[in-house]
Amino acid sequence: MASAAPRPAARLSGRALRSSLEALLGGEPFAEGLARILTLPPRRVASPLIGLFCSRAALVRWRAAVALGAVAAQLAANDPESARVLMRRLLWQLNDESGGIGWGCPEAMGEAAARSGRLAREYGGLIVSFLDPAACLLEAPGLQAGVLWALDRLAAAQPAIAAAAGPHLAPFLEVQDALLRGHAARAARRIDPRRYGARLEVLAADRARLLWFDGERLVETTVGALSAPAPAAPAAGRDEEGHGMDG
Repeated sequence: MASAAPRPAARLSGRALRSSLEALLGGEPFAEGLARILTLPPRRVASPLIGLFCSRAALVRWRAAVALGAVAAQLAANDPESARVLMRRLLWQLNDESGGIGWGCPEAMGEAAARSGRLAREYGGLIVSFLDPAACLLEAPGLQAGVLWALDRLAAAQPAIAAAAGPHLAPFLEVQDALLRGHAARAARRIDPRRYGARLEVLAADRARLLWFDGERLVETTVGALSAPAPAAPAAGRDEEGHGMDG
């Protein structure tokens, strides 16, 4: 069962609010915890959710990114300018000048854009640019995997916007890193299966294993399963310690 609902956010210190959010993110079912988070003041929970992008628990990191994306989409419906401020904050954290690495920011942006047509129109092109060597390519493999996950998420809701990423997927289908290869295969299958059909057929036999986040839990699967038109049901989810969003 999900953790008990937290006390009103206004009554909690920053540390207590973060602990309350972490409990909700780590509880089951995640849908219930997320629904509770979305009852809290969005501008109050944004900072602690971003802080949880660097939680020691991989499952919490991923769910924090999804929750932040849902918060941003909620803001976009009721307070568009505050949503833009939040999205710009995520962009800033991906900037070298911020002094940070930006773990979780592409995923949160992708989730926000998948949930909000407004944010998709305004920020979808920027998410695509994170894979474009001629634009804003993110070079850290963990961030690249996050962008690929974000684009897969975006393509499910806004295929026309995500389609611009099609030409940039090819290099990631050939890399040695199974994490990148698997995420790229999933995105390519969703975004541009005609362009990459032959390569995806080859990758269907790829048994390299990786962790992939299905929107609720981390699952252990294979590159081949993510290359398939309807990815095979993966093994039971698991949580691990590690750095960043790449498990």
